[in-house]
Amino acid sequence: MEAKAYAKYIRMSPRKVKVVLDLIRGKNAGEALAILKHTPRAAAPVVEKLLKSAIANAENNNGMDVSKLYVAETYVGQGPTLKRFRPRAQGRAYRILKRTSHITMVVRERA
Repeated sequence: MEAKAYAKYIRMSPRKVKVVLDLIRGKNAGEALAILKHTPRAAAPVVEKLLKSAIANAENNNGMDVSKLYVAETYVGQGPTLKRFRPRAQGRAYRILKRTSHITMVVRERA
């Protein structure tokens, strides 16, 4: 049994989100929440909210025991990139890429 949760179009670079996801992969759900609570990264609150959603999905939709849950899989993919322009000297313009992320989280029960 497993439960999934998705967060799409998060306005953050996938590279920055991946660092936070690597911290909690394979950990118990309670331990992962504690780690995210004390992680000083911009992606931590987003990932924490997603983990709470996955835990709620496991409990309400699949009737799983919350105390036995662990983070089985977490990964991030790149979403659409917003292209913006910044004015520069002598009439030039530099492109700024505002990247987005799609985050997926899977929680399972320990045997």
